Amino acid sequence: MQTQYLRGKDLADKMQKAMKNRVDRLREEGKVPGLTVVLVGEDKASQVYVRNKERRAHKVGIKSDVIRLPETTSESELLTIIQTLNADKSVHGILVQLPLPKQIDEQKILRSIDYEKDVDGFHPMNMGNFLLGNESTLPCTPYGIMTLLKSYDIAFEGKKALVIGRSNIVGKPMALMLMNENATVTIAHSHTQNLKALAKEADILVVAIGKGHLVDADYVKQGAIVIDVGMNRDAAGKLIGDVNTEAIDGIASYVTPVPGGVGPMTITMLLEQTIQKVEKD
Repeated sequence: MQTQYLRGKDLADKMQKAMKNRVDRLREEGKVPGLTVVLVGEDKASQVYVRNKERRAHKVGIKSDVIRLPETTSESELLTIIQTLNADKSVHGILVQLPLPKQIDEQKILRSIDYEKDVDGFHPMNMGNFLLGNESTLPCTPYGIMTLLKSYDIAFEGKKALVIGRSNIVGKPMALMLMNENATVTIAHSHTQNLKALAKEADILVVAIGKGHLVDADYVKQGAIVIDVGMNRDAAGKLIGDVNTEAIDGIASYVTPVPGGVGPMTITMLLEQTIQKVEKD
């Protein structure tokens, strides 16, 4: 079997070209989409991710600002900044980059963002609406994955899907999105027994656990679709996923590469949801 790569970067580039045209039209109407990212501390992965967001936002014409704060920033200082952004009508999207330093309660910060400006989809109001099937801002990574899969005309109905990882950011919303497309979904985690046997039954396998190259040929069913959400560094400092892509070549029908698979789609859906907020005004 020839394994086909689901190249999120190619789709992201195509989508962002179309977004630029939409933003140009909005600017002609005097509407400039504004996205502000708040970055607290010196986490290297977060810094790289924020730089990529800023560059892509500028490329499509979104006014993108980054507020960089020291590691020692207090919770009350951060809350004051968010209140200011909530009140600023030129800011349509607010994103606080996670993780936050230990002295700051992440959930308290996420709750403090105006849910209509929450472009990451993590506010409890958006999460609740999503769960109930109401219109809401969606978590960007699973939203990006579903958009990528649909662009390849991949069918979900009746398929067995296994999501390895149960985070609020990827695992839980990913499972719900697959269920909404009529897949039969199982969620696995650190306490799951017989993980390899369970994975081997999956038609769609989504891996989001943060362990480099954990998943190899022993986990993958012939013809399965494998989505690798992992972002890890090997001993040489090379970026690798949770899936050993070489080991499953010829077994999986589709697989997302790392880098160039899921990551570009996450940023694209963030930009998409920022633009949508201005278009709906």
